[in-house]
Amino acid sequence: MNRQSAPLTTGFALLCVVVFVILAITGYQHQAFVGAGFIPARFGADLIAPPGTMLPFALTPLSSAFLHSGVLHLVFNMAVLLFIGRQLEAPLGPAATAVLLVAGAYAGAFAQWLADPGSTAIVVGASGAISALIAVFALIFSRSQAPAIGPIPSHWVRALWLAAAWIGVQLLLGFAGGAGFGNIAIWAHVGGFVAGLLLARPLLRWRFRGR
Repeated sequence: MNRQSAPLTTGFALLCVVVFVILAITGYQHQAFVGAGFIPARFGADLIAPPGTMLPFALTPLSSAFLHSGVLHLVFNMAVLLFIGRQLEAPLGPAATAVLLVAGAYAGAFAQWLADPGSTAIVVGASGAISALIAVFALIFSRSQAPAIGPIPSHWVRALWLAAAWIGVQLLLGFAGGAGFGNIAIWAHVGGFVAGLLLARPLLRWRFRGR
């Protein structure tokens, strides 16, 4: 699939790479993390920092998605983003894909805040946004069918199974990273994935309304 068929996904990936390279060359990575990374404890509190060095808290779920902590972090996220995002953007269109990415970023940040509102750990990376793409990709391209359970329709049963599986994988990754959940933003992945599950059908109806 060429770049023109997925301009939003490709542009997002390129911007993440450009930001990473610029920060690495200039040595301002730490300052960028503090000023534009998502810090749960900033909600409703004023952290000590030089005036004007921090973006408004409400913008940090988005700005943090463009920041990555290292080469491996960047490469892994961009590989998944380009592989899945390019396949989704064609049927969904750039507008619906943008909604999905933004919703995933904010849902991931909200889940991370909900898990530990007082945490001063800096959360960076596009994991929440990418997790939303993974959820929709799994729902659209999954060949398996889950039987309905009572009043719960089959597509929601499948979504619940997907959510359970994804959360389980993230928990395992968090424990495998050492020190419990300290080395990976587990709940950012979970929140983004749940947002994708909830938005999949509404976005498809929006995309193909009247057809």
